[in-house]
Amino acid sequence: MSDKSNQQNQKQDNLYAMRHSLAHIMATAIAELWPTTKFGVGPVVENGFYYDVDLGEEKISEADFGKIEAKMQEIIKSNVAFERFEKPVDEAIAWAKEAKQPYKEELLNDLKRAGTTVAKDLSADELGTIAEGDARVENVSFYRDGSFTDLCRGPHVESTGKVGAFKLMRVAGAYWRGNEKNAQMQRIYGVAFQAPKELRQYLDMLEEAKKRDHRKLGKELDLFTFSDLVGSGLPLFTPRGTVLREQLTLFAESLRRESGFERVFVPHIAKTDLYKVSGHWDKFGDELFLVESQETSDSFVLKPMNCPHHNQIYASRPRSYRDLPIRYFETTTVYRDEKTGELGGLSRVRSITQDDSHAYARRDQVSDVVAGLISDVQTLYTTLGMSLRARLSFRDASDKYLGELNLWEEAQGTIRELAKTNQLEFFEAEGEAAFYGPKIDFMATDAIGREHQVATVQLDFVQPERFKLEYVGEDGTAQQPVMIHCALLGSIERFLSVYIEHTAGKFPVWVAPEQVRLITVNQENNTVEFAASVVKKAQDLGLRITVDNSNESVGKKIRDAELWKVPYTVVVGEKEIETGQVTPRIRKDMSVQPEPQNVLIDEFLKTVGHEAKARVLKTSLHG
Repeated sequence: MSDKSNQQNQKQDNLYAMRHSLAHIMATAIAELWPTTKFGVGPVVENGFYYDVDLGEEKISEADFGKIEAKMQEIIKSNVAFERFEKPVDEAIAWAKEAKQPYKEELLNDLKRAGTTVAKDLSADELGTIAEGDARVENVSFYRDGSFTDLCRGPHVESTGKVGAFKLMRVAGAYWRGNEKNAQMQRIYGVAFQAPKELRQYLDMLEEAKKRDHRKLGKELDLFTFSDLVGSGLPLFTPRGTVLREQLTLFAESLRRESGFERVFVPHIAKTDLYKVSGHWDKFGDELFLVESQETSDSFVLKPMNCPHHNQIYASRPRSYRDLPIRYFETTTVYRDEKTGELGGLSRVRSITQDDSHAYARRDQVSDVVAGLISDVQTLYTTLGMSLRARLSFRDASDKYLGELNLWEEAQGTIRELAKTNQLEFFEAEGEAAFYGPKIDFMATDAIGREHQVATVQLDFVQPERFKLEYVGEDGTAQQPVMIHCALLGSIERFLSVYIEHTAGKFPVWVAPEQVRLITVNQENNTVEFAASVVKKAQDLGLRITVDNSNESVGKKIRDAELWKVPYTVVVGEKEIETGQVTPRIRKDMSVQPEPQNVLIDEFLKTVGHEAKARVLKTSLHG
């Protein structure tokens, strides 16, 4: 590992310890302000920390953050050491009882019953991974900072004065251990960074993110809506929003076709047997929508994945090594019964449209197929103006994965070599693999510096084996193909949430729902007729154009076009009718020239058409 990598890892480790320490400093402050508080867990999360607390009938609100932060600053200023010590588990349980900390007592009793080699702040999911028969726990670790003592694995910084800059952000409800049958606690979130400047930059980014919120822009720009009668998590796209998603989809599909993929079509339901064979039933049974037939006794589900259907197309006839690779693609909707509390705008929905593809290849073809898909990903996101890096998502040591370990090792080695061969900027992440194989997850950075998982390429040795997929090899024996999953946009709904916020609703001309708006200076017949002739020419070129012929002032119409973030606005009146020339108003983010210029209307429309076809981000027109 390079010195630079070591320095980065040390910085991340120190930041983790700072954030963990701040969680405990916040707990110390809350304990001093509300002495009867019952504490749950207080882990580090992305950009900060939280602590789950139970104050009984009393509640903490954001109005209390000022006094909590002030108390935290007192603790930080005192620079008290974090002292680590251990207790036998039975003494720890006695401590929890005496301290009247029932949540800690429950965790300790679970540790004692199940047994584990470490004691730590455990989430409900982590507790669920403790297996019967593990090594019996003997001692558990505690940390003390001044008057406050907490059950904790650590790590912490040396003392409370070495924790950087922080801010409390919000309070939310959280069921103890994630189970709605348990007590509801309050989860207090904070963010933390090593320096005040980094904290300010992060808070500024959050303010910008509020302006770019896709739910806000989706309403303002009339892109999508939700209906209680339709159901939560089931978005409805307006004509404008449909243009946006279709243009993105058509581009992704064109890249697939150029790479040799052929479109297929499968139904939206399937017998449960299909997903029992694939393994999805056992892994995701709670997330499936069940469908009953009134005609037969068959049990059906709304499809949560497309790959098992595509496998049946592959298996429908004999295949030869000469036929491979076989490539299928389909843009289609799948359905997952997500928890209502986790739904949010387009980021998490129940109807998920995927630009999905599956290739079936010989082992000697895998590198070429994956290289082509990586090229498609790079082309797409370069066009969208988003930089990428790759996360190599590998398995961990748990038993939640299907397939033999040697196949996983082969697949992960292949993924790693492909990332190097294709010169990807990448990092590895254990525990992020799909249950059937490792993957290359592409992480896109948006305009305000946030990173989002978007496209994915996955190797799968498991499903071909479970479905008995075969081809006749060159030696005449039955061989098993490698299955390669890929989605360029991923969930189109989720990608739209990212893309709307990345662009702040200022879409480039090729995807803009409305590319040109004509504004009439009056409602005279000759003006209206001229506008109509321009619309006809634009539509013949495939452009999306509208006319504002309302009885408003030209200034008001121009401001409206700006609010709708239309790329080009053209005012037409007597002068334009006489000369055949217009002076386009160009949205500022698209323009590279400071001064507006007159241009023949026909030339203007042709230029916009060329820009749309070329999918450019800027314009060659003066504006």
